Amino acid sequence: MKFTTKTEYGLVCLIYMARHMERETIAIKELAQRERFSVPYLEKILQSLRSAGIVVAQHGKQGGYHLARHPSEITLKDIVKALEGDTFEVYCEPDLRKEIVCTHFSLCGIRPLWEKIKLLLDDFFGTITLETLSKEESAVKSLVA
Repeated sequence: MKFTTKTEYGLVCLIYMARHMERETIAIKELAQRERFSVPYLEKILQSLRSAGIVVAQHGKQGGYHLARHPSEITLKDIVKALEGDTFEVYCEPDLRKEIVCTHFSLCGIRPLWEKIKLLLDDFFGTITLETLSKEESAVKSLVA
């Protein structure tokens, strides 16, 4: 499993917002400059997060983004789902088989393994909150160890 820059950049922005909750909004240009991200790419990322109900956009002169909920209510699973689609794709699932042709479907003994991995990742990512991720690295390390 590999996360794209979409998730990496999204997490960086969300952590920044969580650490600056006292501010009403954070401008996209500020986020882009601070982290050296492309504004158009960041706009797409924040749009996905907005569609998922993770951030709220405020338009106008003092516009920008802020978290839709407290960081303790936003999980890593929510973020990954908003930006990647799912934590782990089990291609054996009937809905996904339309996109990917597997000639071994009826004989496959690997499917239970993929399903277990997806369940483990979903459960684990569901326990990690944005509040946890916004702490210093040593604190995060001790919480996930």
